[in-house]
Amino acid sequence: MNISMDGASARNRIFERFNCQPVPAARVVPDLAEDVRRGFARRPRVLPPKYFYDAWGSELFDRICDTPEYYPTRTEAQLLDQSAHSIIRRAQPDHIIELGSGTSRKTAHLLEACEANGLDPDYWPFDVCEEVLHTAAKALIEAHPWLRVQALIGDYSAGLAHLPQPAGRRLFVFLGGTIGNMTPDQAIAFLNELRGLMRAGDAFLLGADRTKDPRLLEAAYDDATGLTAEFNRNVLNVINQVLGGDFDPQAFDHLAVYNEALQRIEMYLVARRDQDVHLMALDRRYGFAGGERILTEISRKFTTESLTAELRAARLTPISHYQPTDRHFSLVLAHPS
Repeated sequence: MNISMDGASARNRIFERFNCQPVPAARVVPDLAEDVRRGFARRPRVLPPKYFYDAWGSELFDRICDTPEYYPTRTEAQLLDQSAHSIIRRAQPDHIIELGSGTSRKTAHLLEACEANGLDPDYWPFDVCEEVLHTAAKALIEAHPWLRVQALIGDYSAGLAHLPQPAGRRLFVFLGGTIGNMTPDQAIAFLNELRGLMRAGDAFLLGADRTKDPRLLEAAYDDATGLTAEFNRNVLNVINQVLGGDFDPQAFDHLAVYNEALQRIEMYLVARRDQDVHLMALDRRYGFAGGERILTEISRKFTTESLTAELRAARLTPISHYQPTDRHFSLVLAHPS
């Protein structure tokens, strides 16, 4: 009886420090059907990378992060572990707002630094998946008895106009090198939108991958075990399920190449043979010639200069730049100009 009551009491304490609310979209975001219509009308054909992440795709990505070749996740986590105290002492946040928070594993370094420095900010994770938000919040609240989690359900790509505006100093966080999945114009537009929310005293922490030996970059996106290839092909399974398609994922090869001119990794699916695909939901057939490519992801890599330039273009001034000795990744803390 006491064990049961203790368990119920613990759950109640967690619920008392957890809130979850939707963030309405500020603009219309195309769905998969519209993205396929638009993307398959282009040459090369294009699919947005957000459709990788169904349940199976998310599991595959977690496994990719543990491969020897995929350095970004562990490099960023190590860098956060080393620099979190400096970041928190500079930002002094009353609130930490993380865009695309996912499982919040790396954010735990910032919360631990808050605790060590006598700060108790509210944490505002913003993500599309409510289940992931609940799971992450439970683990963080159990680890930090002082923590209040104000979870936000929504898609940051649908706009930030309806994001809550709590009083006090805010640290906005955008990790994972996700800024690299945007073109330069898209990235500056996103940063400008975020800058429009910021007040004096606020700070922004950005994680970004760096340029390096193309062999290291290409290996990170084409691991020897083939997990990234399976992850890439999984987008065709998503299309089949949602749009009633008859793609044969095994009829496409995975290709990851570094585009030196644009300083970015490009991931493609390459048709192994001539084939026709029927998408019932669109009432369309699409022909693919052998060797034809579908661009499924870009991942831009930055120099110190290019990263600084994009921040300054959005009226954000870098105040601290954290990087490992090999300069494979950057964390940049910036203030509104």
